[in-house]
Amino acid sequence: MAEDLIKIEGSRKEKYASLYPQIQSLLAGEADKYANLANIAAAVHEVFGFFWVGFYLTKDDQLVLGPFQGPVACTRIPFHKGVCGHAYTTRETVLVPDVEAFPGHIACASASKSEIVLPAIVNGEVVLVFDLDSDQLADFSEVDQEGLEKIIKLIEESWTSWS
Repeated sequence: MAEDLIKIEGSRKEKYASLYPQIQSLLAGEADKYANLANIAAAVHEVFGFFWVGFYLTKDDQLVLGPFQGPVACTRIPFHKGVCGHAYTTRETVLVPDVEAFPGHIACASASKSEIVLPAIVNGEVVLVFDLDSDQLADFSEVDQEGLEKIIKLIEESWTSWS
């Protein structure tokens, strides 16, 4: 596939519906996990323009920064800290409308106002979290959760075939 995205106008739900098959095409035939995660982060960032979009991978009993789009970020996050750590430990999507109201929020960037974090679970283990930040309060909704969980499912299904 050419590395150009078709960006549509429309609701977020329509944008996720358009983006998902494009991500599938980007991943088709590519086995490198970092290349695939980088393209996923870039595609979501390009289509939605969120402040920060990226991955933290589990390594050495912590979450370590992986491919992302946006300003520099925290490099390492303990499993029990912040929104990413909460998603890791609960193994559930965490949607935070106001990061200042989240107990223990880690402020990697002061411009971040809302956040959604989704864990990817493979063979019973959380292998990464997908972290998205917005510079607007309450920017993420159940529509985002639904669209992003489809992308997480794609990652989970492909993970063991990636090197």
